[in-house]
Parts: sequence; C-alpha cells; structure tokens
Amino acid sequence: MSAISHLNPVLLGSIASLLTGLATGVGALPILFIKKVSERVLDSLLGFAAGVMLAATAFSLLIPAIDIGGVWRTVIGLFAGAFFIVIADRFLPHFHPSPGIGLEGPKSSLRKVWLFAFAITIHNFPEGLTVGVGFGGGDFAAATVLAIAIGLQNMPEGLAVALPLVREGYSAGKALLYATLTGLVEPPAGIIGAAAVFWMKPILPYALAFAAGAMLYVISDEIIPETHRRGYEKEATFGVITGFAVMMILDNLFG
Repeated sequence: MSAISHLNPVLLGSIASLLTGLATGVGALPILFIKKVSERVLDSLLGFAAGVMLAATAFSLLIPAIDIGGVWRTVIGLFAGAFFIVIADRFLPHFHPSPGIGLEGPKSSLRKVWLFAFAITIHNFPEGLTVGVGFGGGDFAAATVLAIAIGLQNMPEGLAVALPLVREGYSAGKALLYATLTGLVEPPAGIIGAAAVFWMKPILPYALAFAAGAMLYVISDEIIPETHRRGYEKEATFGVITGFAVMMILDNLFG
C-alpha cells in the first residue's frame, strides 16, 4: 500500500468505485453463454452478496466510525443513511419483483424490467459512496478490502439485472451492457464520498455510518427478502454466512 499512499485519495476513490461498478458487468458475463440460471443458484449468490455487504458494514464502516467519532455520531449517520434510501424509494419510480412490493415511488410508464434495473441503480449509489468514503478517510488498506467486498457483491447483482432483460427479449449483448450501466452510478458516488471526506475530515464518522445505514437498509429491505421468495431460504442463508465469512477473512488478512 505504500506505493499508492502518496496518490490523491479522491483519485483513488474514483478509480476504485469505477472498478467496483464495472464488477456489475463482470457478474453479468455468464449471460453471453447461458440464458438461464437456476433460482436456487441465483438466490445463493444474492445471499452471498448480502453477507459480504453485512460484514463490510460492520467491520469496515461501523467499527471505524465508532472508533473515530464515538457511538452517537455513528448512530446519527446510520439513521441518516437508512432514511436516504427510504426517500429515494419514495420519490424515484422503480420496481421490485418480490410479492407484495411491485412498483414503488411515483407512477411511471416505463416497463417493469427497466424499473427493476433502476432500483438496482438507486441502491448502487451508497455502495459507490462507501468506496469513496473509505479512500477519502486515508486508510488505503482497509479501503481496498472494502472495495474488493463491494466488487464481489456487485457481481450477483449484475446477473440478477441481466437475466430478466434476456427474458424480456433483449439480446445477451444488450443485457450485459445495461447491467453494466446500472453499476456505473458508483463512480460519481465514489467521487462525492471521497472528496467530501478528504476535504472535510470531521464528517468522516458520519459518512462511514451513513454508508453503513444505507447498505443495511438495502440488505434487509431488498436483498434478503428477494432471496426468500422462491423457496430457497436455506441456500440463501448459507450464502449470507459464506459471504460474511469471506469478508471476515479478507478483513483480517489485508485490513
């Protein structure tokens, strides 16, 4: 890490968030070779993504936020991040395929598959913010582990976006392109997070906790319910545990 420690944290955060965003497209690459993935496998992969996010939230965001700013600043940031996603869900039209949820936000004439992709795009914003905040805070080793974690969890999300696009009649190439585009909201968010923290150091604990709150909300409100709606709850749960364990190992090895 010493080789990059002299580089601008905002630049590093921008590059890292771009790579994590592109990981969404990498995860969608199987769509070029296969047209269908079993629901059991997809739920397990999404569970893995949730586990990685959960561990990253705890080890890379909340614990450092408490260490830097104390528990009360962390609590404030945590709830602010969760409410940010609530507001985005309310005022931006998007679709969730889970029973009982469906269309959320204002009415829209867009097709459901595009509203679903838009939902993934909305929820990628806090992930890009997380990466940017990590690098802006100056702990490059921990930020790199965090970026790897976000990239890992983006891959199943990319596949989850591409598959319904193919079912709607889009070509595999277009499905791959559109899935990749849903991840490219992360670089702007990464720049915002890195720049804000780099130039306003006192907000670091709030920013870390904000990103944690946003991700916790997405995990509980979106990803886990999605993995439990098709009858593969146990597979998804072991996916969560596996993702959590992988992130825990990465954090201990390289953090």
